[in-house]
Amino acid sequence: MSKKESHITSRQLRSSYLTTIISISLVLFVIGLVGLLILNAHKISRHVKENICITVFLNNNLKDIEMKQYTDILKTKRFVRSTEFISKEQAAMELKDELGEDFVNFLGYNPLLPSIEVKLKAEYANTDSIAKIEKEIIEDNEKEKVKEKRPVKEVSYQKSLIEAVNQNIKKISIVLLIFCGLLFIISLSLINNTIRLSVYARRFLIKTMELVGATRAFVRAPFVIKSLWHSLISILIAFILLGGVIYMIDKHIPELSILYELDTIAILYACIMVIGFAIVWCSTTLAVNRYLRMKGNDLYA
Repeated sequence: MSKKESHITSRQLRSSYLTTIISISLVLFVIGLVGLLILNAHKISRHVKENICITVFLNNNLKDIEMKQYTDILKTKRFVRSTEFISKEQAAMELKDELGEDFVNFLGYNPLLPSIEVKLKAEYANTDSIAKIEKEIIEDNEKEKVKEKRPVKEVSYQKSLIEAVNQNIKKISIVLLIFCGLLFIISLSLINNTIRLSVYARRFLIKTMELVGATRAFVRAPFVIKSLWHSLISILIAFILLGGVIYMIDKHIPELSILYELDTIAILYACIMVIGFAIVWCSTTLAVNRYLRMKGNDLYA
């Protein structure tokens, strides 16, 4: 082989290595993003459900101390995650900000009721459980024989919104699992084809080594080692890209901090590393074996 041909071959190999590394990096990065969602699917679902709330409107004739006492009683209920008392004055200010008008001055009085915003535990954030919770609150309220002393005026919640949230969570979970399966198959195929192209560029070297008496294990070894090095570089690049995404989420959407707990990140990175090494090792071994089984004339096909 001439010096010029050697230079061209060397340049082609470097280009092949670079393409392999970039392809594997991008595939592992996408797998990492999907893995991040899958590992946190339950947490995300729970986070969404725990932000569903019901509103307990209180009677106007209650004293402040009675409202506080009822709020404290409500906090002890098994289905309650947190409560927030909203006075009629606070409710009026919030509505004024939404409307852009001071309706209290227009009406001459504040028609709003004091209320308690009750955020539920995730396992109770469905329409069946909320209906039972509403019934329980009303029954407890009616135990007070003197009607004027009953704390609760009414219980309100958006049934259609809660149903939509629960249905969408189920649909998203199914779609995510299907997408993950398809992505894994596509990723496996893409990495496998990329490595096969890289090995294809050195198919004559493989056959030459076999012809001079090298064992198959000996022929495979340098290809597998080099591919694993490429895989390691690709994994590190994928880690950096994922770290960048997590940093951007932390900076711009701090409410989603549940997505990047340290134990979850450690599991995710470990899975990416195992997947990266496993796919590359299998693909390289299969690709080299393919050319080892070929006859000399078939290499030109």
